[in-house]
Amino acid sequence: MRKLYYAAFAYMIAGVASGLFYREFTKLNDFPEGGSTQLGLAHTHLLTLGFVVLLIVLVLEKVFTLSASKLFGWFFWVYNAGVVLTSAMLIWHGSLTVLGQESSKMIAGIAGTGHILLTAGMVLLFLALGTALRRAERAGKGMPAAELAGSAQS
Repeated sequence: MRKLYYAAFAYMIAGVASGLFYREFTKLNDFPEGGSTQLGLAHTHLLTLGFVVLLIVLVLEKVFTLSASKLFGWFFWVYNAGVVLTSAMLIWHGSLTVLGQESSKMIAGIAGTGHILLTAGMVLLFLALGTALRRAERAGKGMPAAELAGSAQS
């Protein structure tokens, strides 16, 4: 659980710092306010995909002990690699835009790889969550759907 907490905290710091970098870097380089650059997207990607998603996973870990699944470790590292790679390419591409330089297909390819890793990480998370839900139902911790429907009618 601590690993999730520290990762979420690191993404919160990185997200806020990337927003500050976006604002100051565009001002420093006289980039038109409201101009199109991917630097602003790095801020929201880091905060949402890093900070918020990992806080939600932290709650799921507390409730369902997701880390009991071998897939959870794979999720953690694959997903984080995707967030870092995607955000780094947003910052790189956005910085080139602000500096008036051309981007390359390489940046798009690496960003695509980051998105593939994010997707694979999410699939691993859902597989680990499915395993944890089945384990909880077998242990009697979870209410089967039929019982939930019956209690809603009462």
